[in-house]
Parts: sequence; C-alpha cells; structure tokens
Amino acid sequence: MPIKVIVEFQARPGARAELRSLLASISTTHGSQVPGFLGSTVYEVLDSPDGLVEIAEWDSPEAQKTAVQQAMAEGLYAPVVELVAAPFRATRIGPS
Repeated sequence: MPIKVIVEFQARPGARAELRSLLASISTTHGSQVPGFLGSTVYEVLDSPDGLVEIAEWDSPEAQKTAVQQAMAEGLYAPVVELVAAPFRATRIGPS
C-alpha cells in the first residue's frame, strides 16, 4: 500500500531557492532509479521565508526505508545538510 512522507526543511537564511533546486535535482536525477519511489513535490512554506515542505510518495514503508538508508550511505543527502539551518522533520503517513 502506498505511503506519503512529509519532510519539513528550514533552509539557511536566503538559501531556500537553492535548497528547493537541489531537492528537485535529486528527485529528477536519482528518483527514477530508486525502486518504490513514485515521485515528490516541494512546496514553499508561506509564513516562513526559508521553509520548504517535500511530500514524497512511495510504494511501501520498506521501499522508503531501504532507499533512505542507501542514500545516506552514499552521501546523497550531504549537500542538503549543508543548506539547512536545523535538522529536518519527517512524518510518514500510511501503514507502517
């Protein structure tokens, strides 16, 4: 059963556009190669000049967990970490 993962980002001051572009690039470049990844959309937070929310859809919790572990091991998210001002927050919606 598909799930959604909502990830809240707080970019460094003035870096929201760069972070948004990077997230889109990762999704476009690597997403099609990741088993179980169905796509994602990034939204700007209206009341925060540096806030972004990404909503990603996955085939299953297992597919999402495996993909994140692999991406972390490969350092795929390292550039994202450099652009955020605080740790991101992720919420999984759907069966666990």
